[in-house]
Amino acid sequence: MREKVLADPKGCDVRAEALLQQLQKTAVACPPGSCPIQLQASVLSVAAGQTCGKCVPCREGLPQLYNMLQNVLDGIADQDSLDQIRDLAMTIKDSADCAIGYQAAATVLEGLELFADEYQAHVETGRCLPDRVQKVPCVEMCPAHVNIPGYIAYVGKQEYANSVKLIRRDNPLPTACAMICEHPCEEHCRRQLIDDALNIRYMKKVAVDEAPADTVENPAALPATGKNVAVIGGGPAGLTAAYFLALMGHTVDLYERHKELGGMLRYGIPNYRFPKDRLDEDIRAILSAGDIKVHYETMIDTAEAIKEVADAHDAMFVAIGAQEGKKLRLDGIDAEGVSSAVEMLDNIGNGIVPDYTGKNVVIIGGGNVAMDAARSAVRCGAKQVSCVYRRRQEDMTALDSEIEAAIAEGVEMITLQAPVSIEVDENGKCAGLVIRTQMASTYDAKGRPKPVDVDAPTEVVPCDIILNAVGQGIVSQPFEDFGMPAKWTIFQANPDTSVEGMPGVFVGGDCQTGPSTAIRAIAAGKVAAYAIDKYMGFEHQIDFGIEAPDAEPNNRIPTARVNIVERRAAVRKNDFDHVEIQMSFEEAMQEASRCLRCDHYGYGCVEGCDC
Repeated sequence: MREKVLADPKGCDVRAEALLQQLQKTAVACPPGSCPIQLQASVLSVAAGQTCGKCVPCREGLPQLYNMLQNVLDGIADQDSLDQIRDLAMTIKDSADCAIGYQAAATVLEGLELFADEYQAHVETGRCLPDRVQKVPCVEMCPAHVNIPGYIAYVGKQEYANSVKLIRRDNPLPTACAMICEHPCEEHCRRQLIDDALNIRYMKKVAVDEAPADTVENPAALPATGKNVAVIGGGPAGLTAAYFLALMGHTVDLYERHKELGGMLRYGIPNYRFPKDRLDEDIRAILSAGDIKVHYETMIDTAEAIKEVADAHDAMFVAIGAQEGKKLRLDGIDAEGVSSAVEMLDNIGNGIVPDYTGKNVVIIGGGNVAMDAARSAVRCGAKQVSCVYRRRQEDMTALDSEIEAAIAEGVEMITLQAPVSIEVDENGKCAGLVIRTQMASTYDAKGRPKPVDVDAPTEVVPCDIILNAVGQGIVSQPFEDFGMPAKWTIFQANPDTSVEGMPGVFVGGDCQTGPSTAIRAIAAGKVAAYAIDKYMGFEHQIDFGIEAPDAEPNNRIPTARVNIVERRAAVRKNDFDHVEIQMSFEEAMQEASRCLRCDHYGYGCVEGCDC
């Protein structure tokens, strides 16, 4: 028997591990706009270097496949070359011994389908598609394309009002996004090549903490156009559209069914995550942008009412969101004590806080709504709060930070358990949730393993309250009766948010994408505003009077990311006060200094370069 020895800290494998970690950082920080064929060639090159050399498909096939892709990149391939690449990749995939070979080949086959237009462009022109250009990673990943390096630079210069002004060129809800944005901008932050991604969301919070949105003046509205636009829905999409349309000089009639504006920002997100007085700062700033008339507590919920609004305006933007909880089909679902998590959060937003003192509460679901409901139930005095989810915890769609915070506050995660039915007592009240064990199986089209039943007995989770958080619905029928096309209640629209065959009608936000994030709704509102402006015969350019400051030499010294700190779980779970602790001045300046200003360094081409 061979003797086992300790790993040599100076050995080749240990040193190679450091290289692999750097390679991983490079892959994660890969910027949008990169050539997908070049990326596939890189994957093949790495795979070819990993092969053990035992089987011919890996040993001979992967280097050959790499060379064929390189010919495509060099512009010396033709249509027959693509067929040869496909044939060779299929051969390797079907005959390679291990995952190194067949997975690398499968990636090439998938790429031939996903990026068919890119391959065709390289074959026909010898280069990428015209729109395949290098982009600033964080700006491109932000749905609203906010100038992130610029506003962080202003934070670093302590010019907080300028930071807010720069954000509002693309996003009039800076405070909302500072509090609850899911920050997709951080995914490809190039700072990860050195240490870790910037805490971009919290840089925005520093700006609005130091310069509240309603204290920073808006740009002057353009001269009145005489055009009026109806916006149905006062959530993030509707508010954003109203803001930009008002700045363009149009009159906006904003119809809101609640007594206050904000949509799910107010009636779906609890105060401990987003205090409503901070939301009001954004709303006051938006309403001061121009001629916006708000019609509160106004339901536009019949085809006749919708037509009346449409006929009275030059254009109409529908942004009603997805504010109705979906109902599970379970025996006992109508029992007393069973309700929608969306309804519960809506009630709290309206100041109606339920009393769960001494009660056992079960939430069904694993998204952000489920976490908001669970953490709110804790604050409503529940004795025990549990989340039942049919997949694994890592498959939950809620933010990891929200899941971790819920667990810290005492929420029990019951995973790989599917609800079967609801037990009801003799008085018609909820008494327990019957669950059955699941097993994570093959992956579905969304990249998550499917849950399947296993041969195991059912179990009952005793409870007094069940909150259903398995999805949000859209009240689409009145608008469908009006003539707006919808598929499974989700409105259909063109990329510019216009509705096909209905001139002057536009739709965006959750009601057009399905339940999504605030920043995506904000992006839709911005797109809609400019599309409506163009439809009415204009192409206004708003002068916001602010540009990003000049870039200073960047800081390349590895420096720790400043993470968000929350109040202790044992304290915060007893109230609805905001949980996050404000970043100190020293922390803010350090974090701002970590930005590499990718809008200046490593971006663009030298003059005359044929890129």
